[in-house]
Amino acid sequence: MPGEIYNPNPTIFRTESPSSSSRLAQKRSLWINDDESTDVEENDEIEAIDQDEIYDLIRHIYDPEHPNTLEELRVVSAPQITVSGNLIKVEFTPTVPHCGMSTMIGLTIRVRLMRSLPSRFKVDIVVKPGSHESEHAVNKQLNDKERVAAALENPLLLKTLEESLDGINQRNPKD
Repeated sequence: MPGEIYNPNPTIFRTESPSSSSRLAQKRSLWINDDESTDVEENDEIEAIDQDEIYDLIRHIYDPEHPNTLEELRVVSAPQITVSGNLIKVEFTPTVPHCGMSTMIGLTIRVRLMRSLPSRFKVDIVVKPGSHESEHAVNKQLNDKERVAAALENPLLLKTLEESLDGINQRNPKD
């Protein structure tokens, strides 16, 4: 995304070896179709999901302004994820307290989980308390359905989001 780089020299951390692909990571429509809402009713057994599975879904998302994953930048980690029944809470830590990409990162995490998880899950995305100057405003934006829907109608934001999810132009950015 063009503009000011908020953290021009982030700390990069060593990551775990890539895990096997989860069946949850299959690409799905951004919005749930009515046809898919009967999946739970047709299947008597509801498969439980744990924090490691959620972490595997989001750890390989690329930062919108750096050629590194959220795992490499320690923006997300397994202990920052809680799963309680059908409620999933993902807490993430921006690389700097004034990060202008925090909302974009949270939106990307939300979209990855929307596309990957069954519709029975409610997902809350929040900034780690005390890690961002505009923590309350970012959290409000990330957990408001109308604001999320409006953001996803913006072609530039959607392009940046897709690039973060797919890793396009991230490892070898154009000079």
